[in-house]
Amino acid sequence: MAKVFIAGEIPEHALDLLKKTDLDIDVFHGDKLIDHDTLKKGVIDVDYLITPLSTKVDQDILDSAPKLKLIANFGVGTSNIDVEYAASKGIPVTNTPFVSAVSTAEVTTALIISLLHRVVEGDQVMRTTGFNGWAPLFFLGHELSGKTLGIIGMGQIGQEVAKRMHAFDMPILYTQRHQLPTAKEVELGATFVTKEELLKKSDVISIHIPDTPQTHHYIGVDEYKMMKSSAVLVNAARGPVIDELGLLDALNQKEIAGAALDVYEKEPHVDDGFKKLKNVILTPHIGNATVEARNAMAEIVANNTIAALNGEPIKYIVNGVE
Repeated sequence: MAKVFIAGEIPEHALDLLKKTDLDIDVFHGDKLIDHDTLKKGVIDVDYLITPLSTKVDQDILDSAPKLKLIANFGVGTSNIDVEYAASKGIPVTNTPFVSAVSTAEVTTALIISLLHRVVEGDQVMRTTGFNGWAPLFFLGHELSGKTLGIIGMGQIGQEVAKRMHAFDMPILYTQRHQLPTAKEVELGATFVTKEELLKKSDVISIHIPDTPQTHHYIGVDEYKMMKSSAVLVNAARGPVIDELGLLDALNQKEIAGAALDVYEKEPHVDDGFKKLKNVILTPHIGNATVEARNAMAEIVANNTIAALNGEPIKYIVNGVE
């Protein structure tokens, strides 16, 4: 009987689909993420591996799984997996794209609004010192209307963010390798510019690029210096695309006005320096943490596993192995 190892708890929807097959299903249950040795033992005789994007699947793990025929990553990114080594072994690696775009865009929108209107900071005031009542100069934030939003990476998530922020009357600049068709730019109210122009002109900068060797520290010390001192930075993409220590220094030196982070360079670690700043919002990687998005992701990994079992085409292969 073919076996599938699931390296962390996932929505029941996926298990319901897998249970309709003849697969032997083994799920790791634990209060913490699975450790390397437990994962290594778990994959020894399995045919299929379903793993959260927080779990590292390196050469050692792959060498321990001689029967492995598929790695179905539960997440959009695949930087946790040695995809090239998997390809050398003829093992396809898949991800779960598209279905989390709306959720991530909504979280990004929430972070932008909360940052400019000081919502989280205000919540903390009410839970601690309280306030003396409404006053003309008390706790002022900024309206979104008329502020320029700079989107780095106008893929599906970036476009969903643009769609929402366009409704707030924010002029939108964007930068990426390729310009969008004119009709799409008109629809989104977005203007294609260089990275440098976006950094210099934007009041809010929102990042939506993948974590690759080319995008590592895409925003770093030089980029922070280009930004307005009144600008804020939002990252709900991947932690390593920004230089976190550089960001912390830029915030402390008041080179920029604030930041909101949902992802971290050495996740799940968060530098204590960020926790001390009132003009920083920190959330625990909740971009696609909705029932709707996670169920859709669960369906993809389950269906890909079933397709592999039945010798049918697999969707969303990222390493070119058919």
